[in-house]
Amino acid sequence: MTRNSYKNSMTTDNQNTQLTDGFHLVIDALKANDLDTIFGLVGIPITDLCRLAQAEGLRFIGFRHEQHAGNAAAIAGYMTQKPGICMTVSAPGFLNGLTALANATVNCFPMILISGSSEREIVDLQQGDYEEMDQLNAAKPYCKAAYRINHIEDIGIGFARAIRAAVSGRPGGVYLDLPAQLLAQTMPADEAKKSIFKVIDPVPRQIPAADAVARALDVLKGAKRPLILLGKGAAYAQADKEIRDLIEKSGIPYLPMSMAKGLLPDNHPQSASAARSFVLAEADAVMLVGARLNWLLAHGKGKTWGKDPKKFIQIDIQANEVDSNVQIAAPLIGDIGSCVSELLKGISAVPKPSAEWIAAITDKKDKNTAKMAETLAKEANPMNFHGALRVIRDVIKKNPDVNLVNEGANTLDYCRAIVDMYKPRKRFDSGTWGIMGIGMGYAIGAAVTSGLPTVAVEGDSAFGFSGMELETVCRYNLPITTVVFNNNGVYRGTDVNPTGGADVAPTVFVKDARYDKMIEAFGGVGYYVTTPAELEAALTEAIAAGKPALINAVIDETAGTESGRLTNLNPSTAAAKK
Repeated sequence: MTRNSYKNSMTTDNQNTQLTDGFHLVIDALKANDLDTIFGLVGIPITDLCRLAQAEGLRFIGFRHEQHAGNAAAIAGYMTQKPGICMTVSAPGFLNGLTALANATVNCFPMILISGSSEREIVDLQQGDYEEMDQLNAAKPYCKAAYRINHIEDIGIGFARAIRAAVSGRPGGVYLDLPAQLLAQTMPADEAKKSIFKVIDPVPRQIPAADAVARALDVLKGAKRPLILLGKGAAYAQADKEIRDLIEKSGIPYLPMSMAKGLLPDNHPQSASAARSFVLAEADAVMLVGARLNWLLAHGKGKTWGKDPKKFIQIDIQANEVDSNVQIAAPLIGDIGSCVSELLKGISAVPKPSAEWIAAITDKKDKNTAKMAETLAKEANPMNFHGALRVIRDVIKKNPDVNLVNEGANTLDYCRAIVDMYKPRKRFDSGTWGIMGIGMGYAIGAAVTSGLPTVAVEGDSAFGFSGMELETVCRYNLPITTVVFNNNGVYRGTDVNPTGGADVAPTVFVKDARYDKMIEAFGGVGYYVTTPAELEAALTEAIAAGKPALINAVIDETAGTESGRLTNLNPSTAAAKK
């Protein structure tokens, strides 16, 4: 039977044939692959699809903006190693979701963006259909793969391809285009059942070559000042025990990138976080585990990495990532769990780091820790970032299961350095692109996926990107506490309009904004705090209650620096003033 003859022949061949349609098969494909949650926003042509998904036992979390639904799906994928599912309407809704899809791909989070689309024959002739857009080709540059399913009998295969593409190799975002007419197509239920299946071994192990393992071990054997650098890929791999064994059996100090914090507790004796600049500059051999030498690591060169040349070992599942910025002496290609397991077999032959190297790191850590403790102990009035984050640090230490979402400029920079994590995959932040706007989406995704309390520490500017999702938080009664560090502006609230005109400066917000009143409008609990003691009481109470809450933490508007720690990336005019 040809593809297009299904619909016309269903009733002529057998009036009693039981039919199913595209709506049901999409849901069946998700359920067959244990994908039980959809993040999205309804509208033409997916409203009934989302209603049916809920009726069939899937969880649907409806958002106020597709970008935040996509961010929730992305962080769910990172936490579970299964593709997070985001569902949107066509054209503008798709484009909103595409931002999150691109971010997921860059961050290596498995996610599938499923969007309804207009009829192909009208789109292809550009005849002006409702929300007409060639979404498939628009998506292709920004994701790992993009597919369109045109025929009902291909739904099973289409979802299988999308799932495998999202999670295999280096994870990332996949776009799946569902034209409206697909959902209404019908076929015999018994034939349809055969077309849906569970993907077998979507993430096969990739064992590193024996000579590559030996080469990496040789680099470590020859090192005087070795360092292990953990990226968020190491946390995603869920090879927690193997990574911990490698670090502890080798005795090599390690440095976690921000989303790898907690893979080993930040108070682990081998953690070099408090001596980050020192170890990056002084190490002579660096093993990268799920980390890339991108801008976050100064591309592996320059003054960040000191004067003397280094030998790099890079564990990565994608071979073309090797040598992206500097020569890699020992590439180790494979999945992180397999690579680390193979290294463990020979790590006993690697000499322990010298006492001099460990002592130098310890000395630098002690000095930096003492300096930070002195800064954190100061009682500034009005409250500054350090005073507020001292509270966040102490509360998280008492509640190590809490998910921590963090974004902003100064809010992110200081929090990353001050707040310790004790368990893996508990810290979610701006990631590889360093972008703002992930806060509420990540918080909702983390809370829904884990069922655990989540604290989102937000700069007031960053919060503005997704603040309307407070309604979503309240609608689903999620255990999310949002802490807004309110200093009245982007970076600071002190800029003035140089013309003396009525418009405020480009970086300034409404003074003394009451963000706490926003959540009260939706039935949540709002707190207004101006001191560390008030912040501690509010945060402790909110976490214990497990209900939607927002803490408006008033910060000194003079605190913070332009662009945070990225001031060097902000160009300044060289033109003379008139």
